[in-house]
Amino acid sequence: MTQTLIHGLYSEGEPIADAKAPSGPLAERWEKRKFEARLVNPANRRKLNVIMVGTGLAGGAGAASLGEMGYNVKAFFYQDSARRAHSIAAQGGINAAKDYKNDNDSTYRLFYDTIKGGDFRSRESNVYRLAEVSANIIDQCVAQGVPFAREYGGLLDNRSFGGVQVSRTFYARGQTGQQLLIGAYQALMRQVRAGTVKTYDRHEMVDLVIVDGRARGIIARDMKTGEIETHLADAVVLASGGYGNVFFLSTNAMGCNASAVWRAHRRGAYFGNPCYTQIHPTCIPQTGESQSKLTLMSESLRNDGRIWVPKKAEDAAKDPRDIPEEDRDYYLERIYPAFGNLVPRDIASRQAKNMCDEGRGVGPAIAEVGRDGVTRDVRRGVYLDFADAIERMGKDAVSAKYGNLFDMYQQITAEDPYEVPMRIYPAVHYTMGGLWVDYDLQSTIPGLFVTGEANFSDHGANRLGASALMQGLADGYFVLPNTINDYLADGPFEKLDADHPEVAAVRETIQDRVNFFMTNEGNRSVDSYHKELGNIMWEYCGMERTEEGLKKAIGMIRELRADFWKNVRVPGRADELNQSLEKAGRVADFLELGELMCIDALHREESCGGHFRAESQTEEGEALRHDDKFAYVAAWEFAGEGQAPVLHKEDLEYEFVEMKQRSYK
Repeated sequence: MTQTLIHGLYSEGEPIADAKAPSGPLAERWEKRKFEARLVNPANRRKLNVIMVGTGLAGGAGAASLGEMGYNVKAFFYQDSARRAHSIAAQGGINAAKDYKNDNDSTYRLFYDTIKGGDFRSRESNVYRLAEVSANIIDQCVAQGVPFAREYGGLLDNRSFGGVQVSRTFYARGQTGQQLLIGAYQALMRQVRAGTVKTYDRHEMVDLVIVDGRARGIIARDMKTGEIETHLADAVVLASGGYGNVFFLSTNAMGCNASAVWRAHRRGAYFGNPCYTQIHPTCIPQTGESQSKLTLMSESLRNDGRIWVPKKAEDAAKDPRDIPEEDRDYYLERIYPAFGNLVPRDIASRQAKNMCDEGRGVGPAIAEVGRDGVTRDVRRGVYLDFADAIERMGKDAVSAKYGNLFDMYQQITAEDPYEVPMRIYPAVHYTMGGLWVDYDLQSTIPGLFVTGEANFSDHGANRLGASALMQGLADGYFVLPNTINDYLADGPFEKLDADHPEVAAVRETIQDRVNFFMTNEGNRSVDSYHKELGNIMWEYCGMERTEEGLKKAIGMIRELRADFWKNVRVPGRADELNQSLEKAGRVADFLELGELMCIDALHREESCGGHFRAESQTEEGEALRHDDKFAYVAAWEFAGEGQAPVLHKEDLEYEFVEMKQRSYK
């Protein structure tokens, strides 16, 4: 393949294929793979050890399931409780194809909506499996006592989310993630009590241990004492979430990071579609320069709230209640009449940006430096109005469905959304990219499995709302327990100890890194670098991207990274609780990941889903794909320190759906 560097930035290697993907009729593939996968008998499971990194929905469900099967599981999480994983922040719901609303939903329709929503950049087999097991997830969670909303007669209620025309989203007011996580946590704690799972709170994975080409453990830092620990096993599972915090400002908790997947990538795991970032349209706008994160308002609000901006720019500063109906532009309902306010997230986000770019945004005017270097006052917000819903349903009914979300909005903004329309604007929320995995959820490193948002597998170029919780629980409860057996059937593997040369070498590199951070006499804080990186990423690799901008961003990131290693300053000591030291390692990884994201975005010269290239759009300004050139997964290989990454392509083959330009009109 290509040896010369493309754009002077990367080379192209051999194609990659998913060797585990089954063939045959789509509806039979998962059952076929489960039958063909080897099993481990109960007595042998007791001899096998598995490490789980992360205890959100994917990790908590996975650890509980593997423990119940009889494996010995070590579960690591950097929070003080497994109940505080970021899955708790998911609000709106979880999808499942149960057709409770009798609106012609089905497994195939959920499969098709997900394929289409991802702009035909995901695997058919994986997405169908996800749709197939979705109904089982609801039954599992109900059995655990998850308090899903119910109709008057006692049946589970549903609502709609973006990108679909049916009601398939199960929810628990605006606390769905929290309630589902409590269910997984209960299952996890049951196995802790049974002795099959041991938990390690306030521990962060800082590197992956590979021996004889297999993942055999992790190096972790006890965040309370600073001790660097070695933990070994027969297999490692990463369920560490996404990397949206590379943008600094996002809807993710500040602790969310990419170090687990990035360190695995540096050890040989390919990274799939790193540039695929989801921008969520329903977030509270940024209010100041000192802000450290953004707050998500659930997509479920778009069921009953109507999104609009003034028709005339001169009305943008007015009180929205003083703008008559005839002077309001309900632009999503106008442009996309078939889906209206429930278009997919990437489309809703881009149109909100377009309205603001036209000068019709609302909220406080803020100074913004454009790519041309000119500073302009702009208003970054659109209205989400519940006046019609309150009139139609009554305030009590609206409060029953969305009350905690309304309360949260009022506490943050000091505005009453029952009286004044909410103001929302897009923000980084989710990452569809992640470590490349095969159908069994195994990475390119044997013995390293990756679940939930940490892998790339199911969502393509855009994730439909309420599908993150679905994928996390599907992977944890139903997929991983049925596929990791095939690998562990070859175990137990050779017993290792911390003195093994390959294990000790990894530990030494981590100790050297810590020593550098604690002794470097720089003059800049870690947060200052993170914030500067985030500004670069948002401006040039965010909602809209261009070839010129991406090349500029790569140069800026390289300069920033070089300065980081010269001038970063980490106060405190290494042998104690030191959040600056934690952040330093994470930001160092973000600086490398950010560059790869920009390289991936640069190489993909098309618009698809959340990846909008300004050079590739239709006459109506919609995303324009190029299926003849880019119908593949981009799997990136780390080639070594200071070396250009290598691109491996996995062709996407569609046997059961037709690839065509998306239309939600």
